[in-house]
Order: sequence, then structure tokens, then C-alpha cells
Amino acid sequence: MSRDLSKTELHAALDDSRAHLLALYAGLPPELWQAVPYLKIINPPRWEIGHVAWFAERWCLRRQDGGFAPSRFLADADRWYDSGNVPHATRWTLDLPDLATTRAYLAAVLDATHAALDAGAADAYFFRLALYHEDMHCEALQYTLQTLAQPLPAGLPAGPPPAGIGSELQFEGGETEVGSRRDAAFVFDNEKWAHGVTLAPFAIDARPVSNAEFLAFVEDGGYARTEWWSEAGRRWLAETGHRAPRQWRRGEHGWERRAYDAWLPLAPDEPVLHVSAFEAEAWCRRAGRRLPTEAEWECAARRFGDAFSPWGHVWQWTASPFEPYEGFAPDAYADYSQPWFHTHRAVRGGSFATPARLLDPAFRNFYEPQRDDIFVGFRSARDL
Repeated sequence: MSRDLSKTELHAALDDSRAHLLALYAGLPPELWQAVPYLKIINPPRWEIGHVAWFAERWCLRRQDGGFAPSRFLADADRWYDSGNVPHATRWTLDLPDLATTRAYLAAVLDATHAALDAGAADAYFFRLALYHEDMHCEALQYTLQTLAQPLPAGLPAGPPPAGIGSELQFEGGETEVGSRRDAAFVFDNEKWAHGVTLAPFAIDARPVSNAEFLAFVEDGGYARTEWWSEAGRRWLAETGHRAPRQWRRGEHGWERRAYDAWLPLAPDEPVLHVSAFEAEAWCRRAGRRLPTEAEWECAARRFGDAFSPWGHVWQWTASPFEPYEGFAPDAYADYSQPWFHTHRAVRGGSFATPARLLDPAFRNFYEPQRDDIFVGFRSARDL
């Protein structure tokens, strides 16, 4: 896993990410392209793919002293796709261009991005930023397909691989490093900079909590046992009425999980996913354990390597609020991290839908703790 891409590799990665994006949209029914019911947890697909092109054009092709040049390919691109100035709720009612125009915009921007990369016309950082931004939107689209119960294009995994066998990994305590070093090939602003943290001795699961382990909590009445839930978790329970994870149901032949448009038998050895931070915390309390902190998670990922279980299973909740490291300053794309500090929870790892080129021990993701639509699970920890 490395973000150190040569120019040739970067060209290939840009094409790979775009092919993935187009494949995900290819199976979208026409009615969902035209109008998707409003939901706070997704973007309308018609807006999202145009935004991907707009982002690459702005940061790779339009940067100039004092601001940004106008779009070369779409006169109203800023009015439609600037996520920092177009509120989420309004994206559903914009006079967006049709599919043919949007696809032409995507293609024109990609061709121009390749040409600019060859010409060395901009800092390579921005080409990597555009690549990883598109990768993230590809995963977000997979969340959308899952949320809307739409089929997944052939060839893409419908869920995580088995969690594997493993018990605990133990850290004797002491100094550890968190964050990205200054000589890293690419760094997101919320990873700046590497710094020492002193940790007390702890143990952490070698792999994410499995469906079988979470099912024991469900069948023990875990959703009705209020002693396992935080105050915020009890409010969430009252609002949602959940008695099992979001995408579970008890079928004729046992428990099932919805994967996109299909209900599948619950695989006991797969990591549990589509659980909120509140559900993860309740499971941990019943087990006499807790969620790891961000620093503990990163320490374990660096120290134990492959013994820590592959990261590309599910995203993993931590106990840590998403906060800036000391001395934080936003990068040029200031809206990447800064607006979400203190309201979101830190999430670590990566899911089966996350491209391997994004994965890094220092990579910080972040979601509001009630989110259970994403490909997120957890592993547990305890004090030694």
C-alpha cells in the first residue's frame, strides 16, 4: 500500500478510477438518473458524477494566481458543482445537464488532465488529490447503490471477505507515532504531522468483530438492554426503532443481510457492517471491552502489520472524536477536513470498496456516529 505513484502510474490510476466510476453508473436505472428521492446520507447521482469532473478541472486545470479561471468545458460548472457553495439539499433541484452532456464533461476533463500531467503544468499533488477524490466518490456511489437497493455491476465484491481467525494483539505501552511524516509522497491535511503519543498498555482485536459475534449480542436482547447503551445511543434507538443492524432481517431460514438488491444468508465469519458507533459501543460494553482510540488503532496497524488483519474489510469506528492534530492548517482544498472537526467520529482502516492506493496507517476517515449506511464495522480493545 503506497501513495507514491510515478507519473505513469498516476496516468493509469486516473483511468482506472474513471472506469470504475462509469461502471458503477452504467447500471443505474434511467428513473434514478433523473430523480432520486431526497436522502441526507447520499448525493443525487446526476450531481455526483458532474461534481467529480468539476473537482478535477478546478484543481488540476483552472488554478491560477489569485483564484481560478473559468471552466473551459461547462459554463455553469461552478454554479452546479461547487460543493463548498452548493448546499446539499439544493443539489436535488438544480437544472443539471443531461447524461450525454455530463459524460462529455467527464471525458473532456479527463483528457485535459492527462495532457496537463504530461506537460507538468501543475503541482503533482493536485493530480493525486483529484484521483483520491474520485476514488472516494466511487465508494460513496457504492453506498448509494446499497442504500437504494440497486444491483452492483458484475465483478465487484458485494461484501467483505471473512474476518479470519485471531484473538488479541497486545501493546505494552509507551511512545508511538501518529500521523504522516513530512517526507511522505502524499498527505491529507488532517494527517499533518507525525507526532509522538504516549499510550498506556492495551490489547486490541486482531480482526474486526464478526457477524456471528454480533449476532450473539442481538439474540441476547442487546437492543433492548439499555444498560449497554450510552445516552446518545438510547436516543438513537428510540429514533430508529432498530432491533438489529440496519441491513439485517430474520428470514425463513435464519438471519439474512441485504447486499445491494439481494438478501443473502448471514455469513458468520464475515465482519459485521452497517452498524453505527452506538451499536459498536453497546456490543463492546456487553463484552467488557471498548472501542480503540485512533492512536491505539494506528499504533497496532504500524506495529503488528499483517497480524492486525487486512484493512480492506470494513471501515472501523474508533472512540475518538475527529479533531485536528496540534498545529493543523488546512490545505488548498480547505473543505476536506476543517468543516467536520468536532462533529464527526474518527473512522480508520478501509473497506472492501476502498481502492488499495488510498490505504495507509495514517489515513483518517470520519463520519457522524449515527451513520450505519456506510461499509463500517469495528474491532474492540481493552486496557491491560
